[in-house]
Amino acid sequence: MTSALGPAAMPAAGSGALTDAGAAEGAVGDTSDGLRLWYATPAADWEREALPIGNGALGAMVFGTLASERLQFNEKTLWTGGPGSKGGYDFGNWRAPRPGALDGVRAELDAEGRLAPDAVADRLGQARRGYGAHQTFGDLHIDVPGAPAEPGAGYRRALDLAQGLATVTYEHQQVRHQREFFASYPHGVIVGLLFADRAGEVTCTLRYSSPRADSTATADGDRITVRGALADNGLAFEAQLRVGHRGGTRVADADGSVTVTGADSVWFVLAAGTDYADTYPRYRGDDPHADVTRTVDKAVAAGHAALRARHLRDHRALFGRVALDIGQAMPADVPTDRLLKEYGGGASPADRALEALFFQYGRYLLIASSRAGSLPANLQGVWNNSTTPPWSADHHTNINLQMNYWPAEAANLAETTAPYDRFVEALRAPGRRTAEEMFGSRGWVVHNETNPYGFTGAHDWSTAFWFPEAAAWLTAQLYEHYRFSGSTDYLRTTAYPVLKEAAEFWLDNLRTDPRDGKLVVTPSYSPEHGDFTAGGAMAQQIVHELFTNTLQAARVLGDSRAFRAELERTLADLDPGLRIGSWGQLQEWKADLDDRTDEHRHVSHLYALHPGRQIEAGSAYADAAKVSLLARGDGGTGWSKAWKINFWARLRDGDHAHRMLGEQLTSSTLPNLWDTHPPFQIDGNFGATSGIVEMLLQSQHGVLDILPALPASWPDGSVSGLRARGGATLDLTWAAGRATRVAVRASRTRELTLRSTLFPGGTKTFRARAGQRHVFG
Repeated sequence: MTSALGPAAMPAAGSGALTDAGAAEGAVGDTSDGLRLWYATPAADWEREALPIGNGALGAMVFGTLASERLQFNEKTLWTGGPGSKGGYDFGNWRAPRPGALDGVRAELDAEGRLAPDAVADRLGQARRGYGAHQTFGDLHIDVPGAPAEPGAGYRRALDLAQGLATVTYEHQQVRHQREFFASYPHGVIVGLLFADRAGEVTCTLRYSSPRADSTATADGDRITVRGALADNGLAFEAQLRVGHRGGTRVADADGSVTVTGADSVWFVLAAGTDYADTYPRYRGDDPHADVTRTVDKAVAAGHAALRARHLRDHRALFGRVALDIGQAMPADVPTDRLLKEYGGGASPADRALEALFFQYGRYLLIASSRAGSLPANLQGVWNNSTTPPWSADHHTNINLQMNYWPAEAANLAETTAPYDRFVEALRAPGRRTAEEMFGSRGWVVHNETNPYGFTGAHDWSTAFWFPEAAAWLTAQLYEHYRFSGSTDYLRTTAYPVLKEAAEFWLDNLRTDPRDGKLVVTPSYSPEHGDFTAGGAMAQQIVHELFTNTLQAARVLGDSRAFRAELERTLADLDPGLRIGSWGQLQEWKADLDDRTDEHRHVSHLYALHPGRQIEAGSAYADAAKVSLLARGDGGTGWSKAWKINFWARLRDGDHAHRMLGEQLTSSTLPNLWDTHPPFQIDGNFGATSGIVEMLLQSQHGVLDILPALPASWPDGSVSGLRARGGATLDLTWAAGRATRVAVRASRTRELTLRSTLFPGGTKTFRARAGQRHVFG
């Protein structure tokens, strides 16, 4: 039968829409812009080789296999566990009262100084129940009969970062075949197109598969409908695919597949959803059928050309804000996996091309995995091929969720923080209950990790279960958004209520340390390392930052004098978590327990250096932080190396920061440029992008610091579109390691101070006018 989608919706051979698609794909071999990952063979491994597309809520991995193209796809809210889980669900709260348990641990720490993690977990932890895990939605297969067994010399599989397009090109029997896939945020769908340069050459069958037996797939006309409910918790889910074609015939098969034969082109639109809602305590909303149907049909009515054009406008509007030139030159005909394998530490233009690509890849991944209207980027962004993914593919809050958003503001992607803001806001209700039941206090709290169902309590993995400072750390991103934007409306309506409640929790839970009379967090645990103590450095630094941010916000908004006075008094009595030890190190614990031979991957006690701002470069504490970093070494897992890029940049050591970037690329990056812990964890990608920004621009201390940690490997270059706190966008140019030109555009009228060798005396203070471009040099 002919296409039910209609001639206007389908690109015809030689039409403008198809020509546009062909032109985009025709540029696959042209790597002059350096913003494309490409490969000469199909992907054989999901984690290492497949290429990601996403629109925040939906994600897919493109394999580029010829006989049967595979798009493994995800929807962020498809999660087991939570309310309705067959194993029961308790939000991590104690299932029976434990009077005196917390005070008992505190008393023992006062007496003994330290406690083994197992001993504390026995008293304060409990086995998780109904926590759940993110689920793969399944796989869309596009079977192509007669496709070549081997890819051949004309094969290209690519991901264009600037356009958000995944493409596959190959030649077979003198016919050039092309495929293009993208995830549209404006329309909420994944879109695919298959075409050839000879009429009637596209024949394919589209079908769905899943590793779970909890759904059915049916086909009717041009529509495939996948419908089911998770066996664990009854969460309803649905996906719909509509298939269009130009020329040829189409048949809906009884097995739930659709086959198109002898077409000039085939395209499809895929949408998916669940009945999840981020509302405590049920976490259920409307059945997804109506919304999925409406989304697919609206996209089909728009037509492929309009979908593609709007996707490109939307994606480019975000991605195109920042351009980086560090003297890179992408070598011709060198695929990305070989470029990575041959990376030599930044010595060549090809090395710098990989570094610049890696920077922009982090920005691409954040756009693809975090857009308004869905959950924030998780441990794997939005991509997951498993029913039992590592660490549930959840939101770890002892650094990972926070690290995902480190580049959002400075790398000019502030819009991507909307899901984060909503997620943190949604944690307040369950977090209040945990604060009341476990701590007997005001405010809200969350511990080491959480899920979409408001898990704010504790579990019993002894070295990663107790971290009530997580809520305070989560608020830091909200305050950073205010510092970059300057919006008092955002501060009043979004950030401050969350900050204030987190501060109230700690006003109730700090205890006086009998050793010196200072207020401390007890029990405290430096993430995944050492024993429990009172007043651990990271805990103190996080609470110090929370109180500092909350007090500043309270002053801006004119909150009650009594509350401000309470914060001021508490800050004055709070142990700041900064102490220099016997071998010159910044201490991880209040007692001098650090071992100079310890190379643990976490360097949590340097929080005050980054992402915090208590420590300034050149200070005695900065020198002590350097001693600690040198002792820990340059090893670690992917995210750890990424954090060290940021640490060294904050210490103004660009060469060491660059060395850490090289370490991450050579030993913690997969061929598709995903970061590996191992296994794959996306936070390392985001942390590396953040670190590169920190090498070029810093503003955490109120001064716009130009090229504070420029490595010798990048002597000449430029960057445009970076954002600074205070509402400024900067373009920078440098030569022979020194700034030659600085352009600043402020979003509001205010006084700004620049620090650069470009200015006599090293700084320049000027009055920036809103919307006006100020150029120096």
